[in-house]
Amino acid sequence: MRRFIVGITGASGSIYGVRLIEALLTHPDHEVHLIMTPAGVRVLAQEMGVRPKLSPFEASSFLSLSQEQAARLVNHPHGDIGAGPASGTFPFAAMIVCPCSVKTLGALATGMADNLLTRAADVALKEGRRLVLAPRETPHSLIHLRNMVKLAEAGAVILPTNPAFYHHPRTIEDLVRYVVQKILDRLGLQTPYQAIRWGGGEQ
Repeated sequence: MRRFIVGITGASGSIYGVRLIEALLTHPDHEVHLIMTPAGVRVLAQEMGVRPKLSPFEASSFLSLSQEQAARLVNHPHGDIGAGPASGTFPFAAMIVCPCSVKTLGALATGMADNLLTRAADVALKEGRRLVLAPRETPHSLIHLRNMVKLAEAGAVILPTNPAFYHHPRTIEDLVRYVVQKILDRLGLQTPYQAIRWGGGEQ
């Protein structure tokens, strides 16, 4: 079983994180550990019209999963600094923070591991594991840009949630699927749907 940690913060774009979890769990050998910040819960409720039931955790409250897939999803309270992902001895293949707020970027860039999400990401960096950060903010201040550079130098992948349009998207889901595919590509994973690939064109 390959473990993936997904963090959802208070940046706009909750749907990216939701669809990413669903895509990861289409693989029967994947296990996803979810960490949502309080702001992430609030924004998800605002943007998707659902309020996650976190205590007790109910994946069906905002994720489209089969019973078998839901059994491979583990929720960790944001404030549980003693949970497994807080330790370097907790093995995982990669961590993805999607969407990643600029507040979280700043905390990670300065080593401020004061909650489970930032601690798990800090663990990924110190253990040399894959860390993908998907910021959703525009425009970027110089502070944001410098924090991204620091994190890229430390080994993180900065993957902004910028969709493409060459595939002629017709729905919001088409745009979201493109970004999720980019994340899966960076992790070396197959997409669970027809892939969006550039095939060239007339010059």
